[in-house]
Amino acid sequence: MRACGTYFIDEIREVLQGRERSVIGDSLFPRAAVLVPLFEKEGTCHLLFTRRSDQVKHHKGQISFPGGAFDDGDGDLRRTALREASEEIGLNENDVQILWILDDIVTVSGFVVTPFVGIFDYSYPLRISPIEIAELIEVPLTALLDADCFGEKEIIDNGLKRIVESYQYQRHTIWGATARILKQFLGLIPSPETP
Repeated sequence: MRACGTYFIDEIREVLQGRERSVIGDSLFPRAAVLVPLFEKEGTCHLLFTRRSDQVKHHKGQISFPGGAFDDGDGDLRRTALREASEEIGLNENDVQILWILDDIVTVSGFVVTPFVGIFDYSYPLRISPIEIAELIEVPLTALLDADCFGEKEIIDNGLKRIVESYQYQRHTIWGATARILKQFLGLIPSPETP
């Protein structure tokens, strides 16, 4: 299994260098941004997810990346993603290296979301906001790349049954905008398996 060190990160950058990112420009929807946090643990690449608390206004109990709505004081969406990561999980913006930006997506809740992929040191002392975050979930990339992890699931959302694409990791189901961002990310990265 390959670590997410310099070689792996350089491979990712090479894959994305000539790729044109899909940007949703003029839109009536409000803007938001998320951080897709990547880190190395026990010699392998992981992604960090959060489980939203039952105290938040929207998406109670759902698995997500740290992030939220653009604030006029942010200046840009990169700052939005980093500010929200600081507020939700205590990750200081100076301790995250932004690697690239994924395609914009539109959520069913009516936001245009820009995902920023960043890497940080696993030994970082994260501090969750108990009002917003119930749990941190560390998931190895290899688990997410396993074909058995991805599928469709019937969910009840706001009283309506829907079939959604999802990823299953242990007891956690990742669906919705987070699954769409994750699918995009996993489709772009080189395999972390050693040749």
